[in-house]
Amino acid sequence: MVGNGEDPRIVLERLIAERGDSYSDLSRLLNRNSAYIQQFIKRGTPRKLDEEDRRILARYFGVAENVLGGSAALPGAAPARMRSLPSVVTVPRLSLGASAGSGSLDEDERTAGVMAFDAKWLRHLGVRPQKVSIIRVDGESMAPTLSDGDEIMVDHDDDAGRLRDGVYVLRLDGVLMVKRIAMGPRRGLFSVLSDNPHYPDWIDIDPALVVIVGRVVWTGRRLV
Repeated sequence: MVGNGEDPRIVLERLIAERGDSYSDLSRLLNRNSAYIQQFIKRGTPRKLDEEDRRILARYFGVAENVLGGSAALPGAAPARMRSLPSVVTVPRLSLGASAGSGSLDEDERTAGVMAFDAKWLRHLGVRPQKVSIIRVDGESMAPTLSDGDEIMVDHDDDAGRLRDGVYVLRLDGVLMVKRIAMGPRRGLFSVLSDNPHYPDWIDIDPALVVIVGRVVWTGRRLV
């Protein structure tokens, strides 16, 4: 619950705890340095949130701006918990690429930033926000389904235990790649396929050779 007249820092800290977010992820959401939110809450620096930062956080948590230090709401205005505002969640964008080409070893799994998505839309996809990440596609072996530079959302809940036909991020021979999985007639075996016919496939391979990272559930790309 959001109380009236509470210190905005206390309110923000409680909202963060309720959502299970981190200070650093919210700072990145605001395009600030990773310690910005922690310093605001713990050290009182800055003394109050920038107007644009407050607007973004209010929309993110689905609350009125006045509970985060904005001007008091006018009589008859909507209550503090703004039901009309969509609740959004942040998804980490990893600083790595899943090869869709000849293959490249990429072990750098640091968070390069976050992307915000509507929480209701993620539920519609059937994913848990804390179990998805955004990864870049490198190469053209999955064209036309996926192109070089596409951003893909990977559901890490949907791993080897639920394996079925579909597009997955996986590790094969230590290489992180995005490929199509096709379940074969021989029980326990499956094929790793490239949608682009100019690239190789691996037919009926031993599952022990493959680590399933997660299923691709969404893709986005920049139009040029």
